[in-house]
Amino acid sequence: MDWQEARDTLRQWREDNIRCSEEVVEIWQDVLSSYTHKVGDEKWLIYEQVCLASLDCHRLDIAQECLEVLDKQFPGSLRVRKLRAMEFEALERYDDALKLYACILQHDESNSVIYKRIISVLKAQNKIAEAVKELTEYLKKFMSDHEAWMELSDLYLMEQDYNKAAFCYEELILFNPHNHLYHQRYAEIQYTIGGLENMELARAYFAQSIKLNPRNMRSLYGFLLAASNVAASPKCSALKKKENLKYATWAAYKIETKYEDQKICDDSQVKSVHGMLGLLSLNAPVC
Repeated sequence: MDWQEARDTLRQWREDNIRCSEEVVEIWQDVLSSYTHKVGDEKWLIYEQVCLASLDCHRLDIAQECLEVLDKQFPGSLRVRKLRAMEFEALERYDDALKLYACILQHDESNSVIYKRIISVLKAQNKIAEAVKELTEYLKKFMSDHEAWMELSDLYLMEQDYNKAAFCYEELILFNPHNHLYHQRYAEIQYTIGGLENMELARAYFAQSIKLNPRNMRSLYGFLLAASNVAASPKCSALKKKENLKYATWAAYKIETKYEDQKICDDSQVKSVHGMLGLLSLNAPVC
């Protein structure tokens, strides 16, 4: 690879928002580090890209080299300060990183990336309660950030606060009711909470996930388990029990059919799946 091809490769990865960190570091070491004088002003973007990649790969020597060049060229730049704070993160100097991020926010309160970096630092320190607080404040400013809602749900799950985790997915479903994964995840949380009402709710959302994406095997399994649990509950009426056994039978049939049609298992494995599904339907735990 010559320097022009190396430059074009890194440019394409930047435009496509692809990290490829190990490859970036390799291209920098083998080719571009000796030809920065030939790429014009694009070299500053390359330095930034290489700095991020080297931090990903924990090549702190290369990151430091890039930061020195960028700091000299752009003294006081907020983007360079962010990179410096990320270097502090890599060095586990978390207090220094948080101070620098706070300083950046004083100059740019709308910088959503910096809020997320602060949350990542708190997670790295296992300060989950503080991370939840910061992320909650962040979502007051950026309510439409779907990834942040998912992250908040994960944090609540780490704290075993399932009701609040479920609320996050309720918000996500409102934002995008056609995303089958949101329905699946919400159903899984309700299934985890347990109880007849929550199990019925889980079954309904697994069903919606299947409706949106019939190939979602995880939702099919979840639908089978939720219907089986409802049918096995002593609080379940005879009519509901009959109804849910039909649902469980249908789900088991669909799962078996998919295993057979896709030929992802040999005959002995298919038989094993048949047996397992039979046990799940007949011996479902009582909610």
